[in-house]
Amino acid sequence: MAWLKFSQMAISCQDPIATEKFYTKYFGFQRARVAPLGKEQIVFLKLGDMYLELIQAKEESPAYQIRNDGPAYPGWRHLGFQVDNVDAKLAEMGKDAKISLGPLNFDEFISGWRSVWITDPNGNIIEISQGYTDQDNPPSLEANEEVASIY
Repeated sequence: MAWLKFSQMAISCQDPIATEKFYTKYFGFQRARVAPLGKEQIVFLKLGDMYLELIQAKEESPAYQIRNDGPAYPGWRHLGFQVDNVDAKLAEMGKDAKISLGPLNFDEFISGWRSVWITDPNGNIIEISQGYTDQDNPPSLEANEEVASIY
């Protein structure tokens, strides 16, 4: 396979300034570039090797209000971030942490795994979790296809 890395996620924003403040203040993104786009602009925020592209929305959302951990219809469900302590992150965010679900503990799957879902200024769902670890020997794709066929 040719060289490949995850690069970016674009967000159509109701309020790009509020969105930029949210991601820079609470998740450590920094402005990396502003690209003029006619009378508008795209703002690129960077965290490590990942970028968020902030683009001014031109229409209202046709979807119903997204709740819990994200939409159940096909599409992106949520964007996730790992932290050392979910409760400390929520305390840091104060009233800006608009919780849509949780916090929930997932100790039955991974000891110490805890998550909460919040909304960003555009109503997009953000998962904040602690304690997630990869499985030592995850089942193969073929084994997962057998399980999926019972649904």
